[in-house]
Amino acid sequence: MSSKLPSTKEIAKRLNVSVSTVSRALNNHPRIGISTKEKVKKLAEELGYEPNTQAIFFKQSKTMVIGVILPSIKEGFFSEAISGMEEAALQHDYTILFGQSYDDLEKEKKIVATMRKKRVDGLIISLSKQTNTYEHLLQLEKYKIPVIYFDRIPAIKNVHKIFCNLYNGTVELIEWLFDKGQRKIAFINGPDKLVASKERLQGYIDGISRQKLKVDMQFVEKTDLTKESTQQAVKKLFQLKNTPNAIICFNDYVYLDAVQCAERMGIKINKEVLFVSYANLPITEYTAHPPVASLEQFPYLQGEKTMTHMINLLNKPKQEHASEEYIQEELKARLIISNTII
Repeated sequence: MSSKLPSTKEIAKRLNVSVSTVSRALNNHPRIGISTKEKVKKLAEELGYEPNTQAIFFKQSKTMVIGVILPSIKEGFFSEAISGMEEAALQHDYTILFGQSYDDLEKEKKIVATMRKKRVDGLIISLSKQTNTYEHLLQLEKYKIPVIYFDRIPAIKNVHKIFCNLYNGTVELIEWLFDKGQRKIAFINGPDKLVASKERLQGYIDGISRQKLKVDMQFVEKTDLTKESTQQAVKKLFQLKNTPNAIICFNDYVYLDAVQCAERMGIKINKEVLFVSYANLPITEYTAHPPVASLEQFPYLQGEKTMTHMINLLNKPKQEHASEEYIQEELKARLIISNTII
């Protein structure tokens, strides 16, 4: 399959008609016969031809629009991130075309296709929890649309990505719990397909091992990020003969669901069992039991940096793109200790 996009000129050449005839046929001009229209449209479909609805802008090589796809704007992390992106974009006269995948791979693919057809200059994406194939994103290279992965990044090397190092943060979090006298530390991880889940798990395993203790995988549960799944994980942990005295939660939303479940089970939150989390979102400050510690992932800063990298990438002279190195910026998570007395 040719990597070159089909054009009206190619269709005209194959059918031995003029480019204007092809253009008129695709636009159902009354002067073009039905037979010619059918031939043109059939070949256009076979070649995968797509009309460029923003041709005027495309001639200038820019639409000044950057696509952004996030799992859900309801999550405080992503709403903060897109605020950072939008601020950086406006400073450079760019606008954002925004879509939500709702953690669904098929929805993600549809939004990517729509943004491609809209000819966005670039695409920023945080992957859905189901995404384990990247062809729908990698094919954007053919359309000269750069992609920068943000926060939820793919398990491939040669891509642009901005993310927070959760491995080191998890090791540091476990060291802090050990300093507080906790030895039975459980972990509620996220979906297996997320790179962030793998980083957290490896950090957990290495963090426990560095304390000269054997890792007990009975203390590791996972959630698909739904309330029901998280609460099921909590129940399993407290059904163990040897119950945990600390639980690390995948993010603040998992933490909120886990604490609610534990409280209903009669567990004294952050007294009998310490709860810690990731993200350090402001919402936890308004709960009855804030996490005793959380890893700050700087969503606004991540979003701002990602958009700035994208704009710099788009403003590079075309000849520089051929030898371009991939942007891969890694932010360090910061351990935040709450004022909760433990």
